[in-house]
Amino acid sequence: MTDIAFAWSSLGGDPALVPRVSTVVREGALQGRLPVRELARACVGACALAAAELGARRAGLAEVPRVRVDDGAVATAFVSERHLLVDGRAPVAFAPLSRFWRTADGWVRTHANYPHHRARLLSALGLTEDLADSVGQALAERTSLEAEEAVYAAGGLAVALRTPEEWAAHEQGVAVAGRPLVERQRLDSAHARVLTPVEGAPLLPAAGLRVLDLTRVVAGPVATRTLALLGADVLRVDAPQLPELPDQHADTGFGKRSATLDLVADRSTFEELLAAADVVVTGYRPGALDRFGLSPQALAERRPGMVVAQLSAWGAYGPWGGRRGFDSLVQVATGIAATEGSPRRPGALPAQALDHGTGYLLAAAVLRALTEQSHEGGSRFVGPALARTARWLTDGIEAGGRERENASYDDPGSWLAERDSASGRLRYALPPVSFEGGPADWARPSAPWGTDAPRWARVSRAAR
Repeated sequence: MTDIAFAWSSLGGDPALVPRVSTVVREGALQGRLPVRELARACVGACALAAAELGARRAGLAEVPRVRVDDGAVATAFVSERHLLVDGRAPVAFAPLSRFWRTADGWVRTHANYPHHRARLLSALGLTEDLADSVGQALAERTSLEAEEAVYAAGGLAVALRTPEEWAAHEQGVAVAGRPLVERQRLDSAHARVLTPVEGAPLLPAAGLRVLDLTRVVAGPVATRTLALLGADVLRVDAPQLPELPDQHADTGFGKRSATLDLVADRSTFEELLAAADVVVTGYRPGALDRFGLSPQALAERRPGMVVAQLSAWGAYGPWGGRRGFDSLVQVATGIAATEGSPRRPGALPAQALDHGTGYLLAAAVLRALTEQSHEGGSRFVGPALARTARWLTDGIEAGGRERENASYDDPGSWLAERDSASGRLRYALPPVSFEGGPADWARPSAPWGTDAPRWARVSRAAR
């Protein structure tokens, strides 16, 4: 099965719609030892087709609009953080302590971009200062697995380098391999969602839908950024004591509003947001938000007909089901880093493809759930995982697509744009999700983190 067809089938899509997708193949885009370009193309293609399908249903079109996936747009978007400029300044992607380190028997990779993760890493190593030499010496005295367990026990993030064979034999690797690319579940028998018609140009499949965005970092914000592109009212809510990295937020905040809210102290405000939401997207480790009544089943019971999307690093199952994780760490655990480099000198994918790819799969799953609800009803749960996307990549992806055009990828300039924002002049990657009559850019640039009020925009509702 070709790449886009497999992704589409994993979302429950009608295989008869796959021929609506055509591709522009560009040599030189997202080059790596693994088929990263094919994975990226498939994830974006499936997302665009899901958007076109929902748009056709809401606009009363006789057929689903055609989708065109251009490797140039996809490759540029998959490294959007590298193309971002804020008043001409390029952001810093990784903090000094987020890197590979030698251990007594191999390698370990840490993630310490956020201050609380950096503090936990240092605590696990018995250090008080974040000096690279001290961290390196402390890790060199431990085996990779000892370092991994010690840092995770302290609430930090460190993962030992594994080969594909070692991950395949690992209990979490076995659990991930037995799961679908995207978890999908109907939670109840709620009435079918009646979506109000959309008209005019551009065609906005998610117009009027309210999406409560409880995600951080890259994959979740990429998904909600895509839903905002398609017309959804997306409100990102963060805890005030956990600020997002400003440049990271500028890259993934397009089309959305950003508010801060203490879910304990401001519970009544949060409940008001939940009561009017159509979609809730969470990106914290599985179970972390359950105490706030945010488990999929609890949300469905409180608001029948809701779509609940839950992103995780390792999957919400298996011995690592409750662990935190990021793209770079999943690459290390699943054998990708050893494949792109070697067990003696690990490498990395040409993009944070697990983050971006899973983000587009998550958006696609939400769109498909909305389409299914409109004629079948039921609250819906969808749940991709970075580790499951990694499994798809390491299994190998067969290239495919209708009306393949061939070109080169020499200059990303065609897929970059500039606009003013409250954060300054932004240069950014344009969205790669494209279908006939659909939007070409976001309606609004990123707002600075936490500067919006925690309330929904006053727009006409999409469902009744």
